[in-house]
Amino acid sequence: MLTKIFPFLRWFPLQRDNLRADLIAGITVAMILVPQSMAYATLAGLPVVYGLYASFLPVIVASMWGASRFLHTGPVALLSLMSAAAIEPLASRGSEEFIAFSLLLALMVGVLRLALGLFRMGVLINLASHPVILGFTNAAALIIGLSLVNSFINVPMPRSDTFLLDLWQVAEQLPIAHLPTLLFGLGTLAALHWLRSHFPKLPGVLLVVIIGTVISALTGFEKTAYVTPAQITDPVARAAFEAIVSNQADLRQVKDAQKVVSEKLKEQKKTGKRDYNLEAEVMRLRGEESSLKHSLYREQVEAYQFALTQTTQPDGSLLFTTSEKTGWFDPVWRWSGFDDGKFKLSGGGKVVGTIPSGVPGFSVPHFDLGIMSGLFATAFIMAMIGFMEATSISRALAAKTREKLDPNQELIGQGLANIVGSFFSSYVVSGSFSRSAVAARVGARTGLYAIISAMGVLLVMLFLTQYLYHLPQPVLAAIVMSAVFSLIDFGSMVHAWRVRRADGIVGVVTFITTLVMAPQLADGVLVGVAMTVLLFLAGTMAPRSEVMGRTADGVLAGAVSHDLAPISEDYVVLRFDASLVFINAAHFEQAVLKALSQFPDAKALLVIGNSINRVDATGEEKLRALTKDLKAAGVTLMLAGLKKPVREALDRAGLDKVIGVENVFTNKEIALRTLAARYPDPEEIQYVA
Repeated sequence: MLTKIFPFLRWFPLQRDNLRADLIAGITVAMILVPQSMAYATLAGLPVVYGLYASFLPVIVASMWGASRFLHTGPVALLSLMSAAAIEPLASRGSEEFIAFSLLLALMVGVLRLALGLFRMGVLINLASHPVILGFTNAAALIIGLSLVNSFINVPMPRSDTFLLDLWQVAEQLPIAHLPTLLFGLGTLAALHWLRSHFPKLPGVLLVVIIGTVISALTGFEKTAYVTPAQITDPVARAAFEAIVSNQADLRQVKDAQKVVSEKLKEQKKTGKRDYNLEAEVMRLRGEESSLKHSLYREQVEAYQFALTQTTQPDGSLLFTTSEKTGWFDPVWRWSGFDDGKFKLSGGGKVVGTIPSGVPGFSVPHFDLGIMSGLFATAFIMAMIGFMEATSISRALAAKTREKLDPNQELIGQGLANIVGSFFSSYVVSGSFSRSAVAARVGARTGLYAIISAMGVLLVMLFLTQYLYHLPQPVLAAIVMSAVFSLIDFGSMVHAWRVRRADGIVGVVTFITTLVMAPQLADGVLVGVAMTVLLFLAGTMAPRSEVMGRTADGVLAGAVSHDLAPISEDYVVLRFDASLVFINAAHFEQAVLKALSQFPDAKALLVIGNSINRVDATGEEKLRALTKDLKAAGVTLMLAGLKKPVREALDRAGLDKVIGVENVFTNKEIALRTLAARYPDPEEIQYVA
């Protein structure tokens, strides 16, 4: 009972060998976890420090209350992207609101997972078939990788409701790509591949982070200048920059107005009365906010097109003029932001920048019922997808160690990790395949290794964040790309097509839908699940049924599928391959009538019911009606091979008396012998005579 409530008690007593193995595994995983978590935080649209926050307490909680001793919990690529996509329509990236909603989403995902685990609802995972998971995973991996292309070439990416359109606009900016940024990204990818191939035991991710940071610091990869509007000589460029600043100010005013109106609306609701004017004002402000956000994304892309060159005046002052012809090697300055009344220009690449040191403090997530209702569907999908990811990893590792797994306990552990984490500045976390696989490979023995890895993150947060200032953003993008592109597996989708064409279609439709509907990735899963259910219902409504014949060696087989002659003209043997329930009862009747129409002289019809696992009230009523109708037409309905629960159900309904006990047989062989005796073949009779 204690180990059910406190699963981590199974680690004790700690053996010296286990402790040493967990210490090595924990340190090894920590060297991967630190750079990965920062990379995934940028994917989630958050400052990199929130990746470190998500790699501390949630890791410890999930390890102590989860089911698998190998599963390592923390930031993962897929849920990071889904978190950003869910929050994007509600707040601007990097804003306090965006961060607050990300933490709220983590709390919602955690509560849903915990509830599913406590109520033993892990079976819900079966709603998503293997082809759906394949299609979604392939599309999501592709989207995650491609969403970082702008970080590879250092250009802004517009954020609209269509990912493919945004990606196309990034591709159009390729001529103004920043060459050093591109070299950092491509070099990191090449280095990771080379290290993985030749030195798989080395912490490749950590090495590229250290090397990239050192090179960035030594070469001055980041170049920033703060200038007044008067220093921009091109009036068109200056107007474009000022338009962004103006819209940002308007957006802040709209957000402030929203807060005021929301507070008034809350006070009004307490009185029990509705103020339609306030509700209309809330809707108007939301529309204005959405319009301003889209305008800002578009204007930032347009402003980035202005390439400025720096010139020094005789008095020593600096001016920035527009340069019409610029190449990848030309030193130019581009729009980067606005701060303290000055334009921020960038003449180099982007780095992580200042990372706050210290551990995250306790804070209650911002509760907003309107936001929560809008995020609920995505939170549920994220809860299920994260659970699928975690359980698939756990099962793969458990298969090698023969570890017994409890999916519901894993749900509880993952749920608690997200709930606790949300109160300590963590966004959504889940099980990581790469880190779990590393832990298993280096010999982790208990979940203690994950706690040791979290302690490594704590050391970084306390003492090492200052050394990560010059870490290039393209290095982090390359780390994510390297991780997610390995998940792309089109071969499995082709295999699913070969096994069953309908499954292949489901996988392809899920893949295409996820791509087209991105960034709303959850919609792709919903479409795939809906299509799977519809195909299942279609198959259940019209199950296979076939008139039987005999092969040369006397075995029963489908007459049409095996090109066999019918057993007799006097009776028909029909196989029905499904349970007899409300959804297919009409189809069963059609199959019986169709079979009899092919044999107009038949006096009996035998239904082989070995595949009938269940019969409901509708199925029983259909059998009763058919028996009476066929009897009136001079045809006897007979049943053979029914399973015990089905026979008992029919007996309770009194159907055995309607059909006749003599017409219900325990197996098909007895039934066929009885039919042969009742309706002997005339040719055989003549031969015997």
